[in-house]
Parts: sequence; C-alpha cells; structure tokens
Amino acid sequence: MEQATTATKSGNIFDWQVLRRLMTYVRPYQRIFYFLIFLTIATAALGTLRPFLIQRMVDVTIEQSDWSGLNRMFVLLLVLLVAHAIVSYLQTYFGGWLGQYIVRDIRVDLYKHILDLRLKFFDRTPIGVLVTRNISDVETLSDVFSEGLAAMIGDILQLLFIMAFMFYIDWRLTLVSLAVIPPLLFSTYVFKEKVKKSFQEVRTAVANLNSFVQEHLTGMNVVQIFNNEEREFRKFEKINQEHTRANIRSVLYYSIYFPVAEVLAAAGVGLLVWYAAQGQIEGTISKGALIAFIMYNALFFRPIRQIADRFNTLQLGLVSTERLLKLLDSKEMIADNGSYIPTDLRGDVKFDHVWFAYNDEEWVLRDVNFEVQAGQTIAFVGATGAGKTSIINLLSRFYEINKGTISVDGHDLREYDLKDLRRHIGVVLQDVFLFAGTIRDNITLGKQDITDEQIWEAADLVGARRFIERLPGGLQYEVMERGATLSVGQRQLISFVRAMVYQPRIIILDEATSSVDSETEELIQEAIEKLMQGRTSLVIAHRLSTIQKADRIIVLDKGEIKEAGTHEELLRHQGFYSQLYQMQYKGVLEG
Repeated sequence: MEQATTATKSGNIFDWQVLRRLMTYVRPYQRIFYFLIFLTIATAALGTLRPFLIQRMVDVTIEQSDWSGLNRMFVLLLVLLVAHAIVSYLQTYFGGWLGQYIVRDIRVDLYKHILDLRLKFFDRTPIGVLVTRNISDVETLSDVFSEGLAAMIGDILQLLFIMAFMFYIDWRLTLVSLAVIPPLLFSTYVFKEKVKKSFQEVRTAVANLNSFVQEHLTGMNVVQIFNNEEREFRKFEKINQEHTRANIRSVLYYSIYFPVAEVLAAAGVGLLVWYAAQGQIEGTISKGALIAFIMYNALFFRPIRQIADRFNTLQLGLVSTERLLKLLDSKEMIADNGSYIPTDLRGDVKFDHVWFAYNDEEWVLRDVNFEVQAGQTIAFVGATGAGKTSIINLLSRFYEINKGTISVDGHDLREYDLKDLRRHIGVVLQDVFLFAGTIRDNITLGKQDITDEQIWEAADLVGARRFIERLPGGLQYEVMERGATLSVGQRQLISFVRAMVYQPRIIILDEATSSVDSETEELIQEAIEKLMQGRTSLVIAHRLSTIQKADRIIVLDKGEIKEAGTHEELLRHQGFYSQLYQMQYKGVLEG
C-alpha cells in the first residue's frame, strides 16, 4: 500500500511542469477554454460594477434630486444584474463542461495505458491503488477547471477590479480598507500550507482504504473459511481511522481559518465605518462612497477567502495530477516493436538457453532448452514453484526473459506484432475469470465477428451446449461477477469454449482440469484431444493421467529441466517422474 511519505513534492501550485502537462489536455477544447477565460473576466468586471453604480446613484442622482437619472441608473442596475447572472451561469456551465470532458480524456488515456502495462507491474501494485487513480484522482481534476484554476483567476481579477474602483472613488478609504489585509494574507498562507499537507494525507488514506476493501472483498471466502473476520475488521478499523483523522485535520484547518477571516473582515468594515463617519461629519467623504466601500469590503474579502479554498482545490488537483502522470509515464510495458505478421503460423516453439527472474536475479528458470514441433503436445510436470507457469507466461510475452531466446516458427518472439502473436495462442487457466455480463460476452470477449454458430460449434466440441442451453436465456444468461452463479466445472467449460472459438494455432492448458470432477474431466479430456489435433499444445497438469499421451514430458525442478521424454521412457528411467507417478498411482489405489 501507499504510505504517507509518498506525498509528492509537486504538491505545489508553482510546479509549472505538472500544470503544463495538465493543460495539454485542454488543447482539443481551446475555443471553449478561451471562451471560459472571457466569461471569467466578464464575471469579475460585472460583479464589481454594482457598488460603483450605487455610489453614483446616491451621490449624483439622489443628492441632486435627478429622478429621471435615478430611473435610468435603476434600469442600468437591473440590466447589470441580469447580465451578471447570465454570464455567471455560462461560466459555471462551461467550466463544468470543460472539466468533465478533460476528465473523460484523461481517464481513457489512463485506462488504455493500464491495459498495456506488463503483468509484473500488477504483481506489485495493489489493485485498489489503480482504482483510486482511475476514479477518485481523475475525478478530482474536474474541480481544477470548474472550481480551481478558472475560478481562482476570476477571484484575482475581481480583486484587481475592486481595488481599481476603490482607488478611483476614494484613495483614503481604500488604504483604511486594506489595513487588515496583511494579517489576512498571513493566515491564508498558513491555512494553505496546512491544508495542502492534509490533502496529501487524505489522498494516501483513500488509496489505502480502497486497496484494503478491494482486496478483502475479493478474498472474502478465505477470510470466512479461516474465521478471520474479527482480525480483518480490526485492520479495517485502523485504516479507516487513519482516513478519518486525515479528513478531520482538514476540517480543523477550515474551521479555524474561516472564522479568523470573518473576524478580520468584520474588523475591516468597523475600521472603515469609524474613519468614514469622521469624514462624513467633516464633509470630506460622501454617503455614496461610504455605502460603496461597505459593499466593496464584502466583495473584497470574499474572494480572498475563496482564493485560499480555490488554491487548495487546485493544489489537490495537482497532487492527483502528478500521481496520474507518474502512472502514465510508467514504462513498465511489453515493448511492442515487432512488425512480423505471418500469413499462416505453423506453431513450432523453441526455448533456447532461457533464463528468467521476476525479481533481479532470483532465477525462476535456469538455462531452459526445449523444442516443440508444430502439432506436437508437450507436457510440464514438477513441484509448485518449479517454473511451469512461468514458461507459458513467457511464451505469451506477459513477461520478458532475462537471457536467451524464445522463437515461434524460427522467429524471435520480439519480432512478432504482439497482438497478432497472442491471437494465435489460446490459453485455458486453472483459475477461470469471468466478467459480469452474458455467457456470450465472456466467450467472445467483445469480438463482434464471432457468430453464435461458431460458439455453439465450440460448445458442442467441449460438451458445454447442454448446460448452457439449460441456463435462463442460454448464451444471453447474465453471469455474475467472477462467475459466482456457475460451478467451477461450468466456468472451466466456458473457458474452453472461449479458447476454441478463436481457433488458435498454439494451445496452452495450465492445470485446466484440476478443479473439475472426474465426470467433467473425462468430458473435457475428450474435448482436449479434439482441440489439440493439428495444433501445438503445451500442457501443465498435476494429474499425470491426463498427459500420458503427450509426445514429450518435461520434468522441472527449481527452474531447471531434470528429465524429458515420453511417459514410458520416463517410467523406465526410474527418476523423479517415476516417483511422482508411483505416488499418484498409490494414492488412487488407496482412495
């Protein structure tokens, strides 16, 4: 999980590099962005005209009893209010519109990037963290445009307009009004720094909470099987408490800052009235000026308070942006530089002095050499951790080898177009993952050119038609998340249909029958034999009875090939395979 120490140094509003990267997503919407800037300026200008007009109404039309002028000023004031309301509406709408479209584009780029990352990245990155990046962090960016950047620019412009009008009306009252600004700016700076840190802690706490919840909901059966509910609940309480504390710290800073700002604003108005009252008595300050300055004071302090809030909204957005950019800049993906796309792949596979490690030089495979001719079946056996699954992961280029060469039809895997290579490889795993959706969707995986006839043909081959037809809706039956409403055997059968409809030239079976009952296994074995005909097949199985017909059996131990040969040859050799076979055979007899 992420730790609080990962809060980035870029959580600073003046990190222009992060801001510039974020602004690149504005380029497709430049016209809207410039229109939003115009609306921001217009809103700031229109919002500050009202006190000035009221000052003119009081000092000119009312003092001089100019009733027609008063009516004209009143109409002008109404027009100003309506115009300000319309411009404010447009600013809010287009700010939100721009933010949502940018969020959409970033989320698409991010998800597409995640799809291209190598499996090694997912091995060490909690899924909850990636969910937080793709959902919460991206959503935060919407506020940068709707409530952060444009709104803060508007507040700054409004302050400039207000000060211009104030100095124009009376420079003495302006200086009196600005007397409380230094302590307000100081408190705003302190507030900004404190809230910045709390926001970073909140984002980290959210990622940790998401990671924990996602992981433990996925593994809920393990939690309940081992009666671990209470201990996991205590862990959750601890993480949730950290999340609560981070948010409370943020609330604490807000609860201190805004009352302080209100007191300073009230003190500013009091000081202004005290000074202006003396001017009124002496006749040096007009009534209209006093009224206008009271209104300007209210308008002046509001954007200053809001700027601190906008600043932190922008700050939070930039913190999220840097997290997202760090993920987008990740180079942990399989290099897809190959361009070779064969018209007809035969299926010859060769591992030539292959070394592989998931971490540094903790070798999982050591100098592995073997060759499979097109149409042959090769099986891998060995203890858990011997490197069997690693071999099939490398063949599909889910991981990159450290040393050696893997070739298909005499061409290095890296020469192949990655998508085309994987199109020719069908994989059936022991742990079948089904997505929420229909049976058809889980078989075709969204490929539109696969017809129902092809699906039923593959289902007939596997023997899955019978159970699929019994489901309500047949191929349109809605599978719950991870296929929870189907049995293990049914999920396995669907995975076989999924592999068959793609008509691969190379078939990989990773413990494909280890989770099914004997009757279903017999059914699948018949289907496997049909599926393997004319295809190169790599099979991993604990049940040695399923691989006796393999053209070659390779025995792995600690990443090295210890034995290789046919079933009969290995039994005559009286080595590791023979011992394993005798143990399983004895177990069957005793059972």
